[in-house]
Formats: sequence, structure tokens, C-alpha cells
Amino acid sequence: FMINFQFTLKDKTMKFMIHHQTQYHYEHFAKHCVQYIRMTPQSFGHQYVHHWSIDGSGNTQQQKDGFGNIWMTCTQHEAHQDLIICAQGLVELIHPVDYIHDDRINPAIYLQSTFATQCNINMIAFAQQYLTAYNQQGLIDLAHALALYMPYTTGATHVNMTAIEAFTQQQGVCQDHTQVFIAMCRYLGFPARYVSGYLYAPEAIHLASHAWAEIYLNQKWYCFDISNLMFQPNSHIQIAVGRDYFDVAPIRGVREQGGAETMSCFVHVLAC
Repeated sequence: FMINFQFTLKDKTMKFMIHHQTQYHYEHFAKHCVQYIRMTPQSFGHQYVHHWSIDGSGNTQQQKDGFGNIWMTCTQHEAHQDLIICAQGLVELIHPVDYIHDDRINPAIYLQSTFATQCNINMIAFAQQYLTAYNQQGLIDLAHALALYMPYTTGATHVNMTAIEAFTQQQGVCQDHTQVFIAMCRYLGFPARYVSGYLYAPEAIHLASHAWAEIYLNQKWYCFDISNLMFQPNSHIQIAVGRDYFDVAPIRGVREQGGAETMSCFVHVLAC
């Protein structure tokens, strides 16, 4: 994972210990369970992964997806009622950082609208009203307007909600803020991507497991964290990038039998 991580004595760095555990419990015994896991950060630019591990039941296989994310497949054929997936490690960030260089794929891919990031006439009118200029500051102004229009509200939306639905509801969480902002930016002609990861910021609204947008300007990716109105990735640990939530979902899977499912998750991000 040592990819282009360079810094000088004048640079400041900060290390973060991360522990992310997800537990599933099934009403009945399940079998032939396959989980697709995107929970592994990579070293690049200002981010360096000292060590990282994912513990899960069954056989595992690792590869990269079409967006350059590390994608682990975990397969368990034996009958089970509980499944625990634990990711943890140590990541170091250089700060301050204003933007990110990432040329893994052509940024034009992130002009593609998806079902979750479509724009309706009301969203288009909003974007045109509050975009003050076609540059970073103009997009920051749009981000501030969106944060006021859609207050951060836990439990108001669900994981399958689209940008149009969340905007119409006028509230949501980081996933909703990110997908709405991405939809608007793509309509305005900016390549925009969804980022999943972790956030450490004691004063922020939403901590730990997090989502934000990155917008491509002048051959660089700029951070737009709408939920916290943060525009530098100095405390943002990137895990995966994609067109929307469904491209970067930390865990998705299929199984046979098992009945109803309950899931619990906790994340700790500690500065060290």
C-alpha cells in the first residue's frame, strides 16, 4: 500500500486508529452467504495506511473493482445465525491539504447520472439559484445553501432513498447530502463522485463512518462535506469512491434462508 506518499519536515501529520465492526443476526440458520466488502483504505497522496486488516468468517478473496477500490469477497457455506465482520487499522494523514490528485480512472465517468443521483426540475432550479460562480467558491456557496435547506436529521431517510426523494423531504444524513450535491454538480457539468470513509473531527455534526462528495476542478479533486461544511480532507480517511452509495457500500451480500435479519454496527476513530 505504499503509493506516492511523500512529505517533508514542514508537513504535519496525524495518525488515526480505526475500529469498525458490523454484526448480523438471522432469525433462522442461513447458509451459502456471500458478502462483498469495501472497507479497505489505500495509500495515496496525503493518506498512508500503516496497517489494515479485515476479519470475517469463511473464505476470502481480494481484488479491485472498476473504480480502483479494494473489494473483498467473503464466502461462508456452513449454516450460521451470526456473522461478524471487523475492519481495523492505523492510517496517517498529511495536513493541511486543499485537494487530492487521483488519476485511477477518467473523471468523465463521474459525469454519469445514476438512478440514485438523478436531478429533477426543483433541484435544477435550486442549483442555478445558489451557484454563484463556476469554481470552487461557487460550489461552496451552493453547499452552504443545501445544508440550510436540508438539515442533518437522523432517522429521516433510509439507505435506498434517492437524491430526488431526499431533496423533496428537505432533510437527511450524510448519504443524502452527498447524493443530492453530486446530482446537482453533474447537472452543472462538474465530474462528481461519492466517497465513503471515516471522519475525525470532535466539533463536527457527524463523526466516524461517513460520506462526502469530491468534485473535479482544474484536474484536481476537491472535498465537499455538506453535512459538516468542511472543504478540506484533513480529517477524512477515504475508503472507496464511486458514482453513488451503491458503488461504495461497505457491505452488501446475498444468502440462502435465514429469515429476518438484524444488523448492528459501531465505529471508533481515535487520534493517536
